[in-house]
Amino acid sequence: MSWIYLLIAGIMEWGWPMGLKYAWTEKGVQLGPATLAIVSILASGFFLFLAQREIPVGTAYAVWTGIGAVGTFILGILLLGEPAFLLRFVFLGFIIVGIVGLKLVSS
Repeated sequence: MSWIYLLIAGIMEWGWPMGLKYAWTEKGVQLGPATLAIVSILASGFFLFLAQREIPVGTAYAVWTGIGAVGTFILGILLLGEPAFLLRFVFLGFIIVGIVGLKLVSS
């Protein structure tokens, strides 16, 4: 169950950078996206807390940030039109290999 909590925590990590990105406009801070960011930060931290009860803290933290980074990277391309250069995907692949590797060597 701890790995499921960690997956949820990582997915919740996608919400706060996206929320912050959409929160700031020419009109100032938008309450909805800013609230999404805050709720995502709190939920992500809570599920990380649950996951760390059984997963070593270093592994949990690395996987958590990796899932957050990969998801945010993909959302940036899909929703914000960020560049999708081949080398960006190559280096993203290194992060994914690291996440999978940590999962495989963790008990």
